[in-house]
Amino acid sequence: MVQSKAASVAQYLAELPPERRAVMAAVRDRINAHMPPGYEESMAFGMIGWSIPLSRYPVTYNKQPLAYVALAAQKNGYSLYLMGVYGDPARARKLRVAAIAQGLKLDMGKSCLRFRKPEDLPLEAIGELIASVGVDDFIALYEAGRKPK
Repeated sequence: MVQSKAASVAQYLAELPPERRAVMAAVRDRINAHMPPGYEESMAFGMIGWSIPLSRYPVTYNKQPLAYVALAAQKNGYSLYLMGVYGDPARARKLRVAAIAQGLKLDMGKSCLRFRKPEDLPLEAIGELIASVGVDDFIALYEAGRKPK
């Protein structure tokens, strides 16, 4: 995984070649347009991240803000991390169904979508998924996943 040392989102984007910056900007704009209130955009782990600030939820396993979405320019493409999908199989299924309906084949891990251009993604479904998980919902999802079984 390629990690940037950029201190800000603006610096991260400025470091990218123009064609890669355009791809990142298109996906980032879609994310920002659907992001529920309470999440903050910042650099996290060398990529653009949207998270719940520690002032709102300080009890995380790694003492870092609770990550919800992340976007990165990788060596051979791009990655979109949707942590709301990781903890909820129904949301992951809905995303896959939307991709199939659009004739797309997702390159998807547990929470990571790998892509080469925005058209590889079911952007409307991703926007809906992002918008559907408010801060309180994501905290509940996180806590449910942390409880011993």
